[in-house]
Amino acid sequence: MRGHQIADLDPLGLWERLAPAVLSFEFLGLDEADLTREFSTGGLAGTGNARMKLGDILALLKQIYCGKLAAEFAHISRARERLWLREQFEASRVNAAVPPAEQTTILDSLTRAEGIERYLNTRFVGQKRFSLEGSETLIPVLDDLIQRAGEAGVQEIILGMAHRGRLNVLVNVLGKSPQDLFSEFEGSYDLASLKGSGDVKYHKGYSADLRTPGGNIHLALAFNPSHLEIVNPVVEGSVRARQDRRGDTLGEKVLPVVIHGDAAFAGQGVVAETFQLSQTRAFYTGGTVHIVINNQIGFTMSDPRDSRSTTYCSDIAKMVEAPVFHVNGDDPEAAVAAMRLALRYRQVFHKDVVIDLVGYRRLGHNEADEPSATQPTMYSAIREHPSTRVLYARKLIESGAATQESVDKLADDYRTALDEGRNPNQAALGMIGNQYTVDWSRYHEASLNDSVKTGLPDAELARLAGLINTVPATVKLHARVQRIMEDRRRMAAGEAGCDWGFAESLAYASLLAANFQVRLIGQDTRRGTFFHRHAALMDQVTGEAYTPLAHVATDPRAFTVADSLLSEEAVLGFEYGYSTTSPDTLVIWEGQFGDFVNGAQVVIDQFISSGEAKWGRLSGLTLFLPHGYEGQGPEHSSARLERFLQLCAEHNMQVVVPSTPAQMFHLLRRQMVRHTRKPLIVLTPKSLLRHRLSVSTLAELARGRFLPLIDEVEPVSDDAVTRVVFCSGKVYFDLAEHRRNEGIKNIAIVRIEELYPFPIEDYARVIVRYRNAREIVWCQEEPQNQGAWYQIRHRLQDALGKGHELFYAGRPGAAAPASGIHALHVRQQQSLVSAALTSSSKERAAGLSPVGKRA
Repeated sequence: MRGHQIADLDPLGLWERLAPAVLSFEFLGLDEADLTREFSTGGLAGTGNARMKLGDILALLKQIYCGKLAAEFAHISRARERLWLREQFEASRVNAAVPPAEQTTILDSLTRAEGIERYLNTRFVGQKRFSLEGSETLIPVLDDLIQRAGEAGVQEIILGMAHRGRLNVLVNVLGKSPQDLFSEFEGSYDLASLKGSGDVKYHKGYSADLRTPGGNIHLALAFNPSHLEIVNPVVEGSVRARQDRRGDTLGEKVLPVVIHGDAAFAGQGVVAETFQLSQTRAFYTGGTVHIVINNQIGFTMSDPRDSRSTTYCSDIAKMVEAPVFHVNGDDPEAAVAAMRLALRYRQVFHKDVVIDLVGYRRLGHNEADEPSATQPTMYSAIREHPSTRVLYARKLIESGAATQESVDKLADDYRTALDEGRNPNQAALGMIGNQYTVDWSRYHEASLNDSVKTGLPDAELARLAGLINTVPATVKLHARVQRIMEDRRRMAAGEAGCDWGFAESLAYASLLAANFQVRLIGQDTRRGTFFHRHAALMDQVTGEAYTPLAHVATDPRAFTVADSLLSEEAVLGFEYGYSTTSPDTLVIWEGQFGDFVNGAQVVIDQFISSGEAKWGRLSGLTLFLPHGYEGQGPEHSSARLERFLQLCAEHNMQVVVPSTPAQMFHLLRRQMVRHTRKPLIVLTPKSLLRHRLSVSTLAELARGRFLPLIDEVEPVSDDAVTRVVFCSGKVYFDLAEHRRNEGIKNIAIVRIEELYPFPIEDYARVIVRYRNAREIVWCQEEPQNQGAWYQIRHRLQDALGKGHELFYAGRPGAAAPASGIHALHVRQQQSLVSAALTSSSKERAAGLSPVGKRA
C-alpha cells in the first residue's frame, strides 16, 4: 500500500516524488522481461481475472493507487476495516467514470466557487476575505457530501472551519444571501441596535436547511475565532448534544464535519486532543469527516522541513487509525469520489476519516499580502497555472459533456445572480427547523437580575435524599465510601449537618426531577479529586459502577458523569459546544485543581467570556475550579481568579466563591431554574469540603436562596463595629476562628460570595449598617497582584463615604501564586489573617496596607 508515495497529488507539480525501493522490479526480483508473463491475481480489484500479465497488473495498480487520488489505510490494525477499504477503494477507481449530469453539477459548483471570489475581488478591492482560490474543489466536495449524507439518513451536519474559504462556504453551500454579505463588506450596520462587540465577517456562523434526496438536512456552521483548530472540539460537543437530544447513540443522524488548514492540522495540539476524544464514551460522536484544505503553505512557510516532522500534514490522524485519502485538488471528480468513500466508511464504522485536499493558495495569506516575496518558486508556478474550473471545463468540452457556450452561461448566470443580490443555490431553503430545533428566545430575554426561588419543600428534599442515598444490597462498597453513604443518610434525617457532597448531589437530583439534564465532566469527577462526591459508586466485587442519580429521572441518560482524559483545552471546548446547544442541560466541567484550566485559556478567552458579545451565542457552561491556599504549592492553590475577573464585563458571566454547602445547592439550582444562560465560574473548596464549620442545615436548603453577599452571622453589636473585613472563600473561616480565639468584638466579617456581577447594593447596605466602622478591609489569600483585589477595588471604594479608609490585607505581590515551602505558607497565612484583624494602632506594623481615604 505504497502507491500514495508516487501518486500525482500536487496540482503545481512541485513535489519531489521518489519511488520507494519496495516498488522497484529489483526489490521484487523481477525485470522488464517479466512484463509479458502471466501471474495469478485472485480476481484483482474485482476484475474477475484469475490471471493477468504483469504489465496489465502494473497498469491497473497504477490506475488505482497512483493517480490523482491515493489512500493510506495500511496502518489500520483491524483487518475487517482494511479489507473493506481496499475493496471499496479499488472498486471506486476501476469504475471511476462520472455520469454527464454529475459532471455538470460539479462544474456548476466550481463556477460558483470561483465566481464569488472574483466578484468580491473586483467589487471590494483589497478587503480581507481569505480567499478559497486554489482550493475551489472544496465546494463541489461539500455540495456532494450534503446530498449523499441526506440519502444516507443524516438529518443534521455541524460544520467547523477556520477563515480560509469561509465566505465562499457561507454563500455557495449554506445559501447565505450575497446581499447580506455585501452589506458586511460595506460596513452597513445599525450601530444603535448593535449588541455586544460583533465580529469580522469571516468568523461568523450560519444555520440553514438544505434539500436532499433523503429529505431536508439542517446544516450549521459554527462560529469561530482566529485561533486555528480550536473550533474542532466545540463542533464535537455541539454534535454530541444534538445526538443526545435525538437518542442518536451511534451518530447516524447527526454528522460532524471539520475543515482544517494543512499547517494548523499538523501543528495545533488541540487536533491531537480532539482525536483522542473521538472514541471515548462521554465524547463519542460516531466519527468525524475531516477535510484538510492543503494549500501547501502556512502563512509564509511552505518548506515541509520546517512546518512538520511527518511526511504528510494528515499523519496526526493515524494516532486513531483514521484512513486518509489524498487527492489532487485539480481533479474534482476524484475529490468527490474520495468524499463518497469517506462518508460510507464513517457511516459503516462510525470512526474518523480524513480527506487531504491538495491544492494551493492563489493569493497571499490575505488579499493584501505579497506571497512571492517568500515563496518565489511556488508563486511563479501559480501565476502560470489555470484555475480548477478552467481545467475542468476544458475536460468536459473535450469529452463533449459541455460546450463553451454552456460553460460561459453558468458563469454569466452566477454573476447576474450576485449583481441582483440573490443566491442561485437551489438546495438552500433558509432556516426552517424541525422537532429538535431549540427555541432560544426565552433565554435571550432573561437577565442576571432575574430572581427565582431555589428552595424546595421538606418532603421533596426527603424524597430525593432517599433516592440518591439508596444503594442496592448487591453492590459491595468500599468501606470508606460506605461510611460516606451512611453519613449522608444521617444528614438526610437531620442528625448531622449537610456537607458539600450531599448538598451538591441533592441539587443535581432536584434538577433531574424537574426534567433538566445534568452533564458533569472532568478529571477525577466521578469520585471527586478530594474523595467527596462519589457520584458513581464502584462495586468492589464486580468493578461495575452504580450511579444513584441516574435513577432519579425517568430517563437514566438524563444524568451523565464521566472522568475525561487528561486534556483541558479539547474537553472544555467540547463542553462549551454542548452547552451552546442544550440549554436545558446543566453542563459542568471540573478541573482536578483550579489552575489546570490554564491549559484551556483560549477556550475561556475566545468562547466562554466573549461568545455572546461577538456572536450572540448563549452558554450556561459551569466551571468547577478547586481553589484555596492550604500549603500545596504554586500549582495547586489558585484557580487564577484574577484572570476571570479581568474578562468580566457587560454581564457576560458569573464568578462566585461559595463558602457553604447551601450556597452551592442554591447556586446550581439557580443556574438552571433561572432562564438566564451565562457561564458560571465556581471557585470550589478543597479543605472546606470537610471543615466542621462549613456545613448547612436542611432548612437552609429548603427555605434559603443563593446569597451574593453574606453579612456577619455572629452576634455582634452594629454600633460597636469599627472595622469591617470583606473576604471570599476559605479565608473567612480562618478569620472567624482567629477573631473568636482573640475575643475580638469590634470587627465584622462579611463574605462576598459573588464577585461578578458584584453585589453593589448589598455591599452598600453593609457599609451603611455599620455606621461607626471607618476601616474597610479587603482580605484575600492570594498575592496582591492576583486574586480579586485589583479587579474589585473600585467597587469597594465606590460606596465609601467621608472618613472611610480602605485597606488591603493579604500576601504581597508575587510572581508565583503560592509558596511551595509549607513553613512559609503558614507564616504568610497567619500574617494576613492577623493583619486583617489587628487594631488600628498596630495596623501598619502588622502589615495592613492603606489604600485610600475619603476626605
